[in-house]
Amino acid sequence: MRKRINIRGVEFDAVTFDEAVGRLTDALVSGTQTALYTPNSEIVQACVEDPSLAEIVNSAELITPDGIGVVKAGRILGTPFPGGRVAGFDLGRALLERIGGMKKPDGSPYRVYFLGGKPGVAEAAEEAILREFPDVTFAGCADGYFKKEGEENEAAIRRVNESGADVLFVCLGAPAQEKWIFSNRAKLPEVTLLLGLGGSLDGYAGIVKRAPKIFIKLGLEWFYRLCKEPWRIRRMMKLPVFYFGTWKYMLTGK
Repeated sequence: MRKRINIRGVEFDAVTFDEAVGRLTDALVSGTQTALYTPNSEIVQACVEDPSLAEIVNSAELITPDGIGVVKAGRILGTPFPGGRVAGFDLGRALLERIGGMKKPDGSPYRVYFLGGKPGVAEAAEEAILREFPDVTFAGCADGYFKKEGEENEAAIRRVNESGADVLFVCLGAPAQEKWIFSNRAKLPEVTLLLGLGGSLDGYAGIVKRAPKIFIKLGLEWFYRLCKEPWRIRRMMKLPVFYFGTWKYMLTGK
């Protein structure tokens, strides 16, 4: 039975990083189609404001806290996360490392497909991953610049299906990627893992540099990103709204 931590309507899984990787690996081996979402506080706030988005996010089989804000909210509400932050970027990378040494019962490798980013980013991410983990088998990759409905969307789905992918990294940015997985997973019956991992491909490709470890350890990765990308200030204005709402929820239940 899944143990969950409710953060203002979003049902996070109470798992450590290693447990999350293990769940994904087990699902892959068993062939159990599994969606992974990794909401940060900005996305949780969006779910508070839009219950239909909360329903979509909560439909995933695995939900982990990708953001120190969510972890702090857990402490405020008296429901701390056992493993702290379980970031999507790191989960995806750890899974790729694990997949490289795995085989299906018929001896064939598990196949990975990267979907998302600007033109050329998925290809660059694939090349970088193969330099680090040469045993990973890729089924293909494509950018995220296609219409998410109609003919272009169906063509994107068809390419994934024809590739024979077992693991699909869907890096379209939140909440677009969560909505896309929710709407299209039934059309991808042979894809076992559907991972909504935001800007991970930019990170794997080296286009966006990860914050230094000291920033991550101190919970200041958001500040590092803001310094590097000042345009994020409008998005990050949701953070104080989220914190105020969390304290109010703790005190009043509303």
